[in-house]
Order: sequence, then structure tokens, then C-alpha cells
Amino acid sequence: MKKDLISITDYSKEDYLQILKLAADFEKNPNQPLLKGKVVATLFFEPSTRTRLSFETAINRLGGRIIGFSDAGSSSVSKGETLHDTIKMVSNYADLIVMRHPLEGSSRYASEVSSVPVINAGDGANQHPTQTLLDMYSILKTQGTLDNINICMVGDLKYGRTVHSLLMAMSEFKNPVFNFIAPDELAMPEEYKLFLKEKGIKYYEHSEINENINYADIVYMTRVQKERFMDPIEYEKVKNVYILRNAMLKNTKPNMRILHPLPRVNEIHTDVDSNEKAYYFEQARNGVFTRQGIISHILNLK
Repeated sequence: MKKDLISITDYSKEDYLQILKLAADFEKNPNQPLLKGKVVATLFFEPSTRTRLSFETAINRLGGRIIGFSDAGSSSVSKGETLHDTIKMVSNYADLIVMRHPLEGSSRYASEVSSVPVINAGDGANQHPTQTLLDMYSILKTQGTLDNINICMVGDLKYGRTVHSLLMAMSEFKNPVFNFIAPDELAMPEEYKLFLKEKGIKYYEHSEINENINYADIVYMTRVQKERFMDPIEYEKVKNVYILRNAMLKNTKPNMRILHPLPRVNEIHTDVDSNEKAYYFEQARNGVFTRQGIISHILNLK
């Protein structure tokens, strides 16, 4: 049976740990030709720098070949080809499909149509499971554990697919505590709060950063995503609502690390970059090893 990765909940806690173990192995030895003779299609219907390049680096380091596009305008989609037909056709050519698409649910649909495994590299404001796994790898590396973690999520918690997926995955571990810092317009959606309530997991909501980050092990910053707003005035109202500065970190825990799925706009001031608690560039590097682990897990290469 083919293994897809569409939602982070498609996988169990055991799957997460298996992938993180593979990621650690690839970090020690990134060049392992396990994909030799295999073709991976990367279909990016929406712009992406890190996700696409880290997937392509992962595939190259595994010795695989890449086909695909990074702009739907350069594919037959621009001639009106349906997603159904694009996926049907590409699954004839490749052993695995990595897809990013602006429509929520598009990756699930693709996995139903495709004869080869599909990895969701982000579908609208819905899910971004490979980002979640690299976030978990970053948490594990910096904290030494995935249990008893206090996570502070800041910014766009409404449209931010990375925080939705991370919340669901971390809820599988012991005693997580979540602090949500967002303006009312970008608050964590009710369905995720309900999910935590049903599991008996503590969460708190705040509108200010201030001392709320002093208890955190992980501060997860997000950008306010202009592309998700229908109304430019609404975007202007909230775009610079939280800016993390170096001076704000002085009373934070020594083990605290700042994560960000990137790209950043203004939400982390550049004066934070030189602080040892800034971890977002290393986090992006972890993406290559984690995605090598995900591909190996899905194709049973290791």
C-alpha cells in the first residue's frame, strides 16, 4: 500500500520518531544514494524557496532525479488542464510526487488520484506536515526531548498552516503547554482549541508578547501572510503587530530557542540574529535532513 504524507495526523507518534531518527542519521551522513534510479516530481503551484530547494537538495543528496515546475504558469495548468489530469499524467513519470498548492484539500485529492505516493508541501492555510517534522527535529535537537515543552506561538495563528500542524503533532507527546499570542483577527481557530481541550492539553491566549515569552522553551514566530488576505486594509492593520527584538529576550529561559518557518518580513528584528537563541536558519538547514528522512520512510528505502 502506498504511503502518503498529506496531514500530520496521517502519521503516528512512532512514525514521527522513526523519521526524526532517520533525519539524525542523514545529518551525520547526508550523501546516501538511496534514490539512485528513481525520479521525484516537484509540483509547486505556489511560490516557495525553502521548501522547494530543501526538497530538491534532499533528493539530490539521495541520488535521485527531479522533474517538475516551480511556477504553474509554465505548466499546462495555464492552458486549463485540471489538477486531476496533471496528477494522473505526472504519476506515470515519477516514483513520488511532492506538491504545494494554494487550495486547501488539493493534496488529499491528488493522493486519491495518484498511483505513486504524494507528499503535501503545503496546501493553502491547511497543513504543512514536512515543515512540522523539521520543526520537531529542531525542538528535539535544541531541547533534548519532545516531552514537557512550553511552546509560544506568535503572529498569524489563523492562516498559519505550520502552527496548526505543529500543535497537532506535539499534542502526541507528554504535557505540552501552548501559549497563543495573536491579535483577535488572527487568533488560533476554534477547531484547534477544541482539539486541545478534548485531549486535556493546556493552552493560554494572549494579545501581547511582553513577559509571555519568558516561560517558553520554544518561541515560534510566524509572518502575517499577505497572500491569505482578501482585504489589503485588514492586512495593513495587523502586519506589524508583533516584532521580536533582542532586548525582549533578556529574561527568557537559557534553553529557549526561536523558530520561524521563514520567510520573515518584519516580525523578527535583525538584531535578534546574533543572539544564541535565534535558531531559524539552523532550522531551515534541518529541513534537508528531515525531508531525506521523510522520503526514505515513504519509499521504504531505509
